[in-house]
Amino acid sequence: MSQVIESCRITELKTGDYERVASCVDGDYHGFIAIHSTKLGPAIGGTRFWHYENDEAAIKDLLRLARGMTYKNALAGIPFGGGKSIILRDSKPVDREQLFRAHGRFVETFGGRYITAEDVGTSPADMEFVRMETDHAAGLLGE
Repeated sequence: MSQVIESCRITELKTGDYERVASCVDGDYHGFIAIHSTKLGPAIGGTRFWHYENDEAAIKDLLRLARGMTYKNALAGIPFGGGKSIILRDSKPVDREQLFRAHGRFVETFGGRYITAEDVGTSPADMEFVRMETDHAAGLLGE
């Protein structure tokens, strides 16, 4: 199933026992978000900006990381589920504001069920751009 949110084309991916896995393409932005579980609360997990060999490798890593966040949060005794997001990185230069604002619009489509923060390849400054499009971002400058 595909839907369009503003200029973002969202495709839902079928992945077994995950609550939601989706991809979004918006210009130079190509990202994935996975929610493994929200049984304990909204899913939290960082945004990774990384180069992968192909989409399949990115999705495999995404699913592994989202599941890991579910277990990490449960073991820590905090009221959050597990999720993760990946923005595919290629070799060409990018406008980080444009890229991370597109990511924020994608995060917003999860309606608060997923909250992101920085991870490998991202920074608190990037999360400020995400926050321009959604309230569901943490790890901001000054936090």
